[in-house]
Amino acid sequence: MICQQRKKKGDCHYVPCHAGWVGPTVLLCIYGFCSMMRPIEPFVAVFLTGTYKNLTTEQVTSQVIPVWTYSSAVLLVPVLLVTDFLRYKPVIVLQGLTYVTAFLLILVGSGVHWAQLAFFIYSIAMAADVAYFSYIYSVVPPSYYQRVTGYVRAAILLGYAAGALLAQLLVSFGVPLYYLAIVTLISVSIALITSCFLPMPKTSLFFNEAYSADQTKSSVDVNNSESWNFWGKSETAAKYVGRMFRTLILDCKKCYSSTMMLFFCIWAATGRCGFYQVSSYIQVLWVHIQPNNFTAYNGGVDAISTLSGAAASVAVGHVSLEWSVWGELVLGGFTLLIAGALFLMDLTSNIWISYTFYFLFKTIYMPLTTICTFQIAKKLNRRRYALVFGLNSFVGTVLQSVLTAVVINTKSVQLPITSQFITYASYFAAISLLFTVRGVYTVLHMKAARRRETTTCQRAHTCDEFV
Repeated sequence: MICQQRKKKGDCHYVPCHAGWVGPTVLLCIYGFCSMMRPIEPFVAVFLTGTYKNLTTEQVTSQVIPVWTYSSAVLLVPVLLVTDFLRYKPVIVLQGLTYVTAFLLILVGSGVHWAQLAFFIYSIAMAADVAYFSYIYSVVPPSYYQRVTGYVRAAILLGYAAGALLAQLLVSFGVPLYYLAIVTLISVSIALITSCFLPMPKTSLFFNEAYSADQTKSSVDVNNSESWNFWGKSETAAKYVGRMFRTLILDCKKCYSSTMMLFFCIWAATGRCGFYQVSSYIQVLWVHIQPNNFTAYNGGVDAISTLSGAAASVAVGHVSLEWSVWGELVLGGFTLLIAGALFLMDLTSNIWISYTFYFLFKTIYMPLTTICTFQIAKKLNRRRYALVFGLNSFVGTVLQSVLTAVVINTKSVQLPITSQFITYASYFAAISLLFTVRGVYTVLHMKAARRRETTTCQRAHTCDEFV
């Protein structure tokens, strides 16, 4: 229901009333909670290497998990472009469908090839995350952006934590992992059904102007000429694609013209690469070091670290700090702690110490990525959110593909799982060095600039007094 019309900067658009934004937000939160409540995920490596699928650790490490990494790198850009053109909802429905298909294949499939297919389909769902995070901005008025963003992110974190806690409880009571896979399938199926009830946005965010212009031109062509045929349609589509890419390139130049924002985007991309690489292979490390007949607590560790990371993210949002000056130095210092946690996690043979350092790793990472997110968002027009965050995800996934190819799939290297984690720790140490150096430079540069400004003001004040 439309209750009012508001003009901003000459752009006339409709603003939904209270009931108009509550409905989509509730549905999107339900979808986010159910799609993230996947109890089998903390134990998927154990499930694949156990008696259910009988895959070896080597097969899971070098043949199955890399499929997700490589596929995500290939799929992210086309999904990013198609998402806005289709106006988000169809891609969210596709995400729900691919979640259902992937976990169904994990449940009933057998052998390496079925597992690879499941992880490929899972990568489609992960690439479609950009639609989920962009959808809400196309159906909610700007005055509610901050509120609904908080609701949606809270639903995701609660869903993930609930799934991990449920998994740990079921495993602790001796419930077979097969039933965790069934619960996961039911949860993502509810998410798929929920996505079908989401209202279709009337406009897109990023390519709205190009789309509207092409739609108008097409209507004129149809009305004025009956000879508009397949070739005319192809020409119109080609012009739209050309305009779309020109808009994309111009917006990329505008978005990344700020050096400060560029560095926050660099950390967002490189941090994402390292985080997902560690998260993908941490279960393999735990399988390697855990004692025989040991009850795994992967789900409990995942749940507690997610909740602590979420709490740290909320806390950092209330920290009063001049992030434009100190932000890069903070990123550099805390990234060094991440590197240290990974080094110690790799050196220990005690599963409980490894759990503890993974808890620290995840708890530190989440507030750091939150800092990058709100610093990037401050500098952006809202219609560029999907573009910049999508490109950051793409760069991070490409880096992850390169890291996977070098560390895991290079035949001449063939690093064992412990050596892989030494590599990941060194990777974060290199990021820490870059941002520490850059942070020190930024702080010194800003202090020097302020001293010059103070000196100039004092001289101007002295001149005024003399006159």
